[in-house]
Amino acid sequence: MVGTNLENLSRKELLELRDQVEKALVDAEKRERKEALQAAEKAAAEFGFSLSELAKDSPLSTKGPKSNAKYRNPANPKQTWSGRGRKPQWIHDALKSGADISDLEI
Repeated sequence: MVGTNLENLSRKELLELRDQVEKALVDAEKRERKEALQAAEKAAAEFGFSLSELAKDSPLSTKGPKSNAKYRNPANPKQTWSGRGRKPQWIHDALKSGADISDLEI
C-alpha cells in the first residue's frame, strides 16, 4: 500500500490521485475478470466441456423460450401480449373502455 499522507496534498494533486485510482480500479477489474474467465475455462475443460456448452445448458438461466402472443391491440396490431407477466397499458385501457379480454385474443 502506498504510504502517501493525503493531508499534505493539494486539491489538484488529490484529484489527480483520484483519477489514477479510478483508472487502476477499472484495469484491476478487467484483469481479474480475465483471470476468472481463464480459471473457469480451465475447470470446464477438465470435465470435457467448454464454457459456452455449460452456459447454454445451465439450469441457472432464467430466460426461457419466448411465449407466443395471445392478445393483440386492435388499435395497433404491432402491440401484442403473451398473457404472461404484467398487463401492458393498452390492455388496461381496453378493459377500462369496456372491452372484454376475449375481444383482444388473436
